[in-house]
Amino acid sequence: MPDRDPEAVRQLLKPAVIRERAQEMLQLGLDGQLSHFTVHPERLEACADYVLATIRRNYPTLDIPFHARWRHFFVAGTDRWRALDEAAGFADAGARGRAAYDLAIVSVLLDAGAGPAWRYRDALTGEFIARSEGLALASLDMFAAGLFSGDPADPLRVDSAALKRLDAAALAEGFQAGPDNPLVSLEGRAALLNRLGEELEKHGLDRPGGLFDRLFAAAEGGTLRASYILSQVLEVLGGIWPSRLSYAGIPLGDSWKHPLIAQGSITAGIVPFHKLSQWLSYSLIEPLQWAGVDVVGIDELTGLPEYRNGGLLLDLGVIALKHEEERGGAHEVGSELVVEWRALTVALLDRIGELVRERLGLTREQLPLAKVLEGGTWAAGRRIAAEKREGGGPPLTIVSDGTVF
Repeated sequence: MPDRDPEAVRQLLKPAVIRERAQEMLQLGLDGQLSHFTVHPERLEACADYVLATIRRNYPTLDIPFHARWRHFFVAGTDRWRALDEAAGFADAGARGRAAYDLAIVSVLLDAGAGPAWRYRDALTGEFIARSEGLALASLDMFAAGLFSGDPADPLRVDSAALKRLDAAALAEGFQAGPDNPLVSLEGRAALLNRLGEELEKHGLDRPGGLFDRLFAAAEGGTLRASYILSQVLEVLGGIWPSRLSYAGIPLGDSWKHPLIAQGSITAGIVPFHKLSQWLSYSLIEPLQWAGVDVVGIDELTGLPEYRNGGLLLDLGVIALKHEEERGGAHEVGSELVVEWRALTVALLDRIGELVRERLGLTREQLPLAKVLEGGTWAAGRRIAAEKREGGGPPLTIVSDGTVF
């Protein structure tokens, strides 16, 4: 990559470029030029119908919240975050916002795929909960117990110093993980939180909640763009991701290579996604809203390229493998196949969003992509997976270190 234009590299951190390169991948698929997938746009209508049916089942009044970590804290009919919030009696909106950011950031970073065997026993109900909801409840319980705090008298906080000391054994205990209840990549999750502590300190923050104060202060006239939230997440947390692509000190995080993308440009062959950073950005919107900030331009963020959304498209035939034998085995997250799958997912989620809005007679402002995801494509992906496969696993197996999916 030429060394004369770092600004061109920074563009890879913007959601507009994520969307642009995903659309380029979709066009390559429509033209039959991809190595691993074909695209079948004639099946989009049926896919949108399936998503819409899922929305109506989950949210019959169409009062759909954002696709954010806060949804996963609603367990067995109880909003566990709200209960914790009410019991805590935070002094003011700032204290509440900082605690909410502490929890959301750590919980999202711990949210990578749990694997098919892991379960978390809910102390309140005795039920065993798997996947994202189980991970969310476990992270909230660890937060409430003060695992991430450096001050026993103030448990409901996350301190950078405590994060730097955290090890896989402590996480294993918190997640109830062990030989009989294996959780994917405990070491990777611990290392990610260790790096979070280091990066926060580099940026002059002693806790993740310090980012709440920065964003609140940046809300001119009480308004803040969602893309600005993402830019700050990428700036402050960009260094936590394992060493992948970087340039001139600019870590590119969840960005991967594909030879056909953006040919001839300075950043040719690079496909950015920033899935966890965008998932985190969606999850950081509501605490700002609770504090009175009007977050606008939410639809500037993209759909999330993970296995529920991508699985929906593959399971309903909107995309198909060119070589059926690739359905077996495990695929590295940086493989050309996975990069194609994820980029097609981002592009096609936009099309599904348009079709769903059309059917409901709603505008982008009334039904932004964040609500289509929640209502929505993510739930529909889980639903079709359960219909097609015992255990509801994804249609393809991805080798992940716990920092992408």
